Amino acid sequence: MVNRRKQQVVSGFESCDSGSFYFPVKPLHLNHDTFWFESMNSSSPQRFDAIASNYATSEVHRSSPTLARLHELVPHVQSVCDIASGAGHTGLSFAGIASRIVAVDPAPNMLAQVRDLASKRCVTVETVEAYAESIPLPSSSFDLVVCRLAAHHFSDLPKAMSEMTRLAKPGGFVAVIDMEGDEDADLDALNHEIEVLHDPTHVRSCTAKHWQELFAANGLHVEACENRCREIPGGLTIKRWCELGDSGGEALQSIQDRLACVPPEWLSQLEITIDADGGFRIPVRTLLIFGRKPVETGQ
Repeated sequence: MVNRRKQQVVSGFESCDSGSFYFPVKPLHLNHDTFWFESMNSSSPQRFDAIASNYATSEVHRSSPTLARLHELVPHVQSVCDIASGAGHTGLSFAGIASRIVAVDPAPNMLAQVRDLASKRCVTVETVEAYAESIPLPSSSFDLVVCRLAAHHFSDLPKAMSEMTRLAKPGGFVAVIDMEGDEDADLDALNHEIEVLHDPTHVRSCTAKHWQELFAANGLHVEACENRCREIPGGLTIKRWCELGDSGGEALQSIQDRLACVPPEWLSQLEITIDADGGFRIPVRTLLIFGRKPVETGQ
């Protein structure tokens, strides 16, 4: 156990009074491709730095049926790495289960929220400032590598998947919970349009089929893939959704106007409902995919 009253350096991680560790590492400029993804992601850390406190209290991020389902799927794990952690709710949900929790995020203010939440809960956590596509941590380090509600921001998703797989121990697990794309091209295009209006740093919501292909490409055996999940079973108003993302009044109005023009059957298929006041409510529809890394892999 770390003495939470003392300042000390342990294996390159500096502890603080909260009992958390901070490892300030910038994304590495290894080659042209690495620079490309950093520059493509460059607006995300600034945006999420500005709204980090929203994520600390967000009802979407604090807990959800998919997070509870992940805990049902995961066997006992000693070490967890939370990729693109935001305020750290997913990783910190394993407090009392895992003896090591690491949060990775490129936004310094998000990591500050992680440390603050960990301190309030008397949980020891390590934080690493890095992009998902280039994580300065040793291979085969974690029983569980998880990414929740963040992968749709990644500019190089295959590279991020490769990194997550690399970090998992042989026999360990990789789990992703993310916004779900639609197999229907028209519905997918509408979903994408609304997501970008809400958050300009949104890149793409992938379908279950695409996620299964990504897991297979990384040699992961898919043990569960559950789609059409709801982060908020009762739905979230567009107004509240935009408040959490600090989207602004213009974006809110644009989303309302766009949805007002959508055929009712499209709204039904996307599980978007209309309140009595005419406002729209979204389910925050997601999928969960959970895979095991083979014991014999050399990654």
